[in-house]
Amino acid sequence: MTNAKLGEALRLLGIGHDSAQVYLALLELAPAPLSAIGAATGLSDAELAGAYDALVDAGLVSAAGAGEDVVAPVPPAAGLEILARHRESEVEESRIAVGGAFESFRRRRLAAYNDHLVEVVTGESVGPRIRQAWASARDQIRQFESPPYFPLPGATDDSLATLARGVTQRVVYSRESLEYPGHLKNVIEPCIRAGEQARVAPSVPVKLLIIDDSYALVSLSIKEADVHNTTLVVQPCGLLSALIALFEQSWQNALPFHGRTTSPGGLPPADRRLLWLLAGGAGDDVIARELDISRRTLFRRLQILMARLGAENRFQMALQAQRNGWL
Repeated sequence: MTNAKLGEALRLLGIGHDSAQVYLALLELAPAPLSAIGAATGLSDAELAGAYDALVDAGLVSAAGAGEDVVAPVPPAAGLEILARHRESEVEESRIAVGGAFESFRRRRLAAYNDHLVEVVTGESVGPRIRQAWASARDQIRQFESPPYFPLPGATDDSLATLARGVTQRVVYSRESLEYPGHLKNVIEPCIRAGEQARVAPSVPVKLLIIDDSYALVSLSIKEADVHNTTLVVQPCGLLSALIALFEQSWQNALPFHGRTTSPGGLPPADRRLLWLLAGGAGDDVIARELDISRRTLFRRLQILMARLGAENRFQMALQAQRNGWL
């Protein structure tokens, strides 16, 4: 290793320039009197003494003989380990200091702007704010829908009233929404019959309600927490744009979930609803419960439908049903 590279390595370990010069001279001349090391480096007595003491503290040099001012480098393993740990500690302290300083800057910088970008709504104020959002929609509503549900009487009526005003309503339901007792029959299906555009995904990333392109409501509720917690109201900003993009991407990937008011091809309404639920990703237990039939009856009806469509499995049945306009 060249002297320049070794000097840089020592610097990175916290060894100052003068001490590095002394250590390099020791590697060339030691064991030697300290005065000879000083002459080789060109340091003054005071500079030499300070540099040498720093190397001793770092565990890199020691006296080489008794009774004489003779010094030499020592095996560096222990000293370097101490230096390395010391530097790691300093770097970690520096990281914390810089991170804390930036966080303080961010709070000061955004304090003048964020008061109106994100509003925090909690407790009993959540319900009225959600109803206000539905009533304020003019063009479209985009929604991620999943349990747990905030106990909001009249929520379905609000949705139906919004649809009746001509507001486009697109909803991506999680599969759990279909499986939530009574939710499919009492909430989802009435809205779809009223004109809601619905799709189903295995899960949704967040409970979300976007009103036009004006603002969004983001629920912070999770399964493990009480549903009476917090909703964020996000005004136009980069976060709102990101939420809109997230919805549109999820909408493209979700499975259409819709029914028809008629029975195409002479398909009985009960069988049409069975196919509708199956296409939406509902499990056998959920379908049987919603149709109020046993699992055995469900399997028999599925076999009849597969035979009618010339399908050997449920996947082929879904494809044939789509081609026949049954979905």
